[in-house]
Amino acid sequence: MRRYFGRKLLTYLMTFFVAATIDWLIPRFMPGDPVAQLVSRSNGISPEQAKALVDYYTRLFGLDKPLPVQYLNFWNSLIHGDLGLSVYGHGTPVTDMIMAAVPYTLALLIPAILLSWWAGNTFGAMAARRKWLDNTALPVGYVLTATPYMWLALVLSFVLAFSFRLFPLSGGYGFNLEPTFTWLFFTDLVAHWVLPFLSLFLVQFGGWAIGMRNMIIYELESDYSRYLEALGAPQGLIRKYAFRNAMLPQITGLALQLGVVVSGSLVTEIVFSYPGVGHLVFAAIQSNDYFLLQGIFMFIIIGVLLANFIVDIVYVVVDPRTRVAMRGGTA
Repeated sequence: MRRYFGRKLLTYLMTFFVAATIDWLIPRFMPGDPVAQLVSRSNGISPEQAKALVDYYTRLFGLDKPLPVQYLNFWNSLIHGDLGLSVYGHGTPVTDMIMAAVPYTLALLIPAILLSWWAGNTFGAMAARRKWLDNTALPVGYVLTATPYMWLALVLSFVLAFSFRLFPLSGGYGFNLEPTFTWLFFTDLVAHWVLPFLSLFLVQFGGWAIGMRNMIIYELESDYSRYLEALGAPQGLIRKYAFRNAMLPQITGLALQLGVVVSGSLVTEIVFSYPGVGHLVFAAIQSNDYFLLQGIFMFIIIGVLLANFIVDIVYVVVDPRTRVAMRGGTA
């Protein structure tokens, strides 16, 4: 297992290096000059003052150096945990801006990923055993999984926020409130959280339900299930083994879906003006903020790679055949 995880760790490190390099390159291929856009916000200054500001900010953000030097400085700063200064934030450290937005994004992602995976797999397993549920409720899953995050977010906001006024339309909390540890602020925070969460949860729920339903049916019709049935094994035991084997592709699928959920979270946050990482991405793109975009994508890269690595560990724990194969390969 040490050799297995060693190879996995090396693969993830190589993936991180390539992804971080692409992360550094992409903002620099974007059209526009972030420093010029920042200086253009200053009204009532002379051309000489504007030029002095451009020179100052260019040196401040390290954009006066050649690209190879900027690339080396990027890795040197990254090793020391420095993601640079934000153009959009007028020189605010990127790390501070991301840390202020990360709790909102994690509050959406973690419940949406875990609850949709659990509820979707449970519902799919039930639909595989009950024909009436398979014929009536499961088609809704096909509609949900084919629904774009942004479109569903717009529908939910129109129906539940605009028409029925059950939840707030946008924002992370009321504009008349200050973040405090009070019951009033907490309830308002949850009310603003519901619609973005539902947008992510419903789309993912449909995909997991369909996948589990198909895998359960496949496992129940496989040779080992037929053999157990011929031996007189109870249906509960057969379904138990079928469920365990059907869960293995779902665990792998969880790792593959993490990137999709993250991208869906970014779009959903933009629709609802939710103050998470997605909202920062939108602001960084509008401002041509190299460093803020780099920092946000770095957070996403590290998060997805860590989650995939954890899923790899869980897969080894859940599937005993993997451990047997490791011992056989080592021997």
